[in-house]
Amino acid sequence: MKIVEEPNTFGLNNHFLAQGSRLQARTNPSPVSGPPHLHHLAGKCFSYIESTYKYEFCPFHNVTQHEQTFRWNAYSGILGIWQEWEIQNNSFAGMWMREGDSCGNKNRQTKILLTCGNCSKLAQVSEPQTCVYSLTFETPLVCHPHSLLVYPTLSEKLQNEWDEAEQARYDGLVTEQGYNKLLRDLFEEAGFLKRSQPKPEEPKHSEKVQQTLEQCRQDMEKKNAEIERLRSLLSQHNIPYDLNTAEPKAAVTAAAAPQEKQHLRGDTGLISDLL
Repeated sequence: MKIVEEPNTFGLNNHFLAQGSRLQARTNPSPVSGPPHLHHLAGKCFSYIESTYKYEFCPFHNVTQHEQTFRWNAYSGILGIWQEWEIQNNSFAGMWMREGDSCGNKNRQTKILLTCGNCSKLAQVSEPQTCVYSLTFETPLVCHPHSLLVYPTLSEKLQNEWDEAEQARYDGLVTEQGYNKLLRDLFEEAGFLKRSQPKPEEPKHSEKVQQTLEQCRQDMEKKNAEIERLRSLLSQHNIPYDLNTAEPKAAVTAAAAPQEKQHLRGDTGLISDLL
């Protein structure tokens, strides 16, 4: 089965050229992540030959394809660079290699499916969609039923956040969409998924102090302006007020209560308490 029909950059991908001259990566691979027992696969590569094409899968690095002919424009290119995990039902369902060589108006990408096997090897290659590839990688590292669970790989902090999200969904405090958003943010923080938007940088300590001082100054100006507004309002209605707000106010006697009730809006005690 011929997966790629058109060459990319033609003669520049000739097998007589050095490998470094033929393959130009668009981006760097993401950091190694996911189940710790799979991390030792980093730095290794696994080959698979089908018809005249050789595929190389380098976990946590990239996937490449090489046409095994001596044509002057034989194809040799990158089918994807390690980006992120696909997570479904609390399990690592696959590895996504994206940002490969150009293919029309998009880039090639590959999904790696992990299945149980007696040894670690590439077992199958297909192209379910144009320039979207699917590789099956067999390994005994995923034969245990819990080997691809997400929850055990999280830090205690993120496990607690997941527990809280589950409880909030159970109590009806978040919608299903909100719950999925919480999980995505959690998986992004764990490094399993690429962030949809860059995380804003935390301001430096001096910047934080400056922001705090500026906020305090603005709050003080607003408070002073409100005090002046209230004083002006009292003066317009000839209502006396006590400038020394620190002094305790005389208690209102029970006998005076009925008389004060009819002047509630002008009660100097209530206004001065606001000041």
